[in-house]
Amino acid sequence: MYPRHLPLLALPLLLALPGIAQTPQPLPSVAPTAAGVSIERLERLHQTLDRTVDDGSHAGYILLLARDGRIVDWRAHGFADATTRTPIRKDSIVRLFSMTKLVTTTAALILVEEGKLKLTDRVDQFLPALKNLKVFTGGTADAPVLVNAASPITIEQLLTHTAGTFYDFSAPPELVKLQNRAEIWAAPNLTEFVARVAQVPLAHQPGTAFAYGINTDLLGAVIEEASGQSLDDFFQQRICGPLKMVDTAFWVPAEKRGRIARIHNRNAAGQLVLDPVENSDERCGPTHGLRMGGAGLYSTAGDYARFAQMLLNGGQLDGTRILGRKSVELMTRDHIAHLAQPHPFGAVEQGFGLGVRVVTNLGRSPTLNSEGCFGWDGYATTTVQIDPQERTVAILLYQHLPFNEGDVFTPFTNGWYSTLEN
Repeated sequence: MYPRHLPLLALPLLLALPGIAQTPQPLPSVAPTAAGVSIERLERLHQTLDRTVDDGSHAGYILLLARDGRIVDWRAHGFADATTRTPIRKDSIVRLFSMTKLVTTTAALILVEEGKLKLTDRVDQFLPALKNLKVFTGGTADAPVLVNAASPITIEQLLTHTAGTFYDFSAPPELVKLQNRAEIWAAPNLTEFVARVAQVPLAHQPGTAFAYGINTDLLGAVIEEASGQSLDDFFQQRICGPLKMVDTAFWVPAEKRGRIARIHNRNAAGQLVLDPVENSDERCGPTHGLRMGGAGLYSTAGDYARFAQMLLNGGQLDGTRILGRKSVELMTRDHIAHLAQPHPFGAVEQGFGLGVRVVTNLGRSPTLNSEGCFGWDGYATTTVQIDPQERTVAILLYQHLPFNEGDVFTPFTNGWYSTLEN
């Protein structure tokens, strides 16, 4: 976090001076004005976000804004742990939760390019436990009314959240009870996870509706079977290692745990407290067996900026190609326009690609935006917005539950878009 009185224009020069402690630069930095970004409006964005911390609503945040592959703004404000008043840092390690899904999607598309997967492949080719699935049509958890799935789940349906799997907030309560009874999240590994999921009926017929759910976790299991590697090894060897994402993994080594930004919520008195479940030492340790492709990664703003910039560049960064540009093109096109309800979560300005939301109708957007902007959010109030039209990556990382409490994302989105001058 840099002092308020320090001119933003001087930041790249100051960070280059010898003897000044600095976080390693994930991308080159540039003065905002040289990238067509208003310094005055950046400061206004800072003030807007700072208020969410200074009024006691949230513990702290990290903001990173890059344009044309160069960082124009990167700052941290507030606390990694509000109970100990430990400052949050630009390189603080956070839980990505569902921002993990973009990494898993990228892994799947690597395998598509290599001929080891096809989007039309049946998932039960790789996960036989998912043959002969049932669909919930009514009744109770004790007496469910079930019908046979009309068709098998495909890889594309996992990528587009149209397979029929669900999270506990996106399905009827009686169906959620059945999933809870299966204790899928207590599985020690992905093989057992899939076996438990197979006991749970689908929420709808495959391919007929968008329902946000455990699709990407199942995709992680497919990746393991198709690649012959564990999901964490595949991520490290094919994505994180080549992109020099040095702090991105399913667990945090002991020597880095002092950099973890803790997840906060507010108690009945409105005071910020640490979430006792999400901050457990067991959760960030290597003995945590379930590598969730839908929500399991830890990372930093800098690491994720390199990943996002790779996607913005059409699949490559610094001469290292992760995906072909046509794979990124396919990933970021709307794949659910044919559905009866073609907008994820009813967001009428959006469609959904392969693992990412995509802005398809600027005229219906409730915020400043661009058609073609893509990205996703994370459960602990994190977001990435990748805008090819504006050549910009925007990342905001809180560590706060419930998700997006107080709607911090809207002023963030309006704020960073308003800084763009050309």
